[in-house]
Amino acid sequence: MRYTVLIATTVLAGAVSAASYASCEPDRVVLQVLGSGGPELNDSRAGSSYLVWLDGKARILVDMGPGSSLNLERSGANIADIDAVLFSHFHVDHSADFPALIKASFFAGRDTDLQVMGPDSNRLMPSTEQFVSRLVGDEGAFRYLSEYYEPDRNSAYKIQPHNMPLAPLEVTTRPLNNDIQLSHIPVNHGPIAAIGWRVQAAGCSITFSGDMSNRYDSLTRLAQNSDLLIAHNAIPEQARGIARNLHMPPTEIGKVANESGSKALLLSHRMLRTLERETETSGFIQQFYQGPLAYADDLDRIPLPAQFTP
Repeated sequence: MRYTVLIATTVLAGAVSAASYASCEPDRVVLQVLGSGGPELNDSRAGSSYLVWLDGKARILVDMGPGSSLNLERSGANIADIDAVLFSHFHVDHSADFPALIKASFFAGRDTDLQVMGPDSNRLMPSTEQFVSRLVGDEGAFRYLSEYYEPDRNSAYKIQPHNMPLAPLEVTTRPLNNDIQLSHIPVNHGPIAAIGWRVQAAGCSITFSGDMSNRYDSLTRLAQNSDLLIAHNAIPEQARGIARNLHMPPTEIGKVANESGSKALLLSHRMLRTLERETETSGFIQQFYQGPLAYADDLDRIPLPAQFTP
């Protein structure tokens, strides 16, 4: 992993919830990058995907782009331990390996329901419930896996999809279980239905931007006082047109990290147009944010609180 290390800024006031004020307990929460790339097939990276470990068990999977299922195997995670899969949106580079997870669960001995959460539908994209149904429902592309979704079929567990609303532009927080709390907020990814996620466990908070332009300025509210903010570095500062309508340039990432008081920043979703431009990218970000900054590679493991070193 290539790191740029700076002196941390003062954390700004404000929080998503009271849990945000809890001190991050060292050595309990680990963020692992399963996929640090985008939709290209020649960047030598899996599509976007992240794993949140708690007390040595893989508990939360965020997005599942192409290639991430192989890295999930390499991570040593037990599929049976995963409580929930969180989707930021349903572009292929964030969701293509989801059916592979369902098939593999048969061999992992999973016997508890799998919560699947993601955005509601808009005119271009299906809702999370529709996405799951059209993959593994009775009429789905992989209908041979329908036992895990249809209620009248016998199976060891069921997929439980949940649609997260795309309005209003407010943070919604809910407990997943006794260990983990989840928050989300709608974000702008051009015409695509998309949300950002925040995972809180053991006093530690990780915010995932997903793909977004930040036109709504909603990520700052979600990421307040995050121990780690994961932002997608899909475009260089000079990008214009469609690319800029879909993604944040480095200066916007820096503003969000600063205004949210995030304690560390990890750049992922690294594409050919941003790879090998890390010095330039860091320079633009540092105009607004002087906290610890790092660039993600596949299979990186980051214990929280994040301590990026050269």
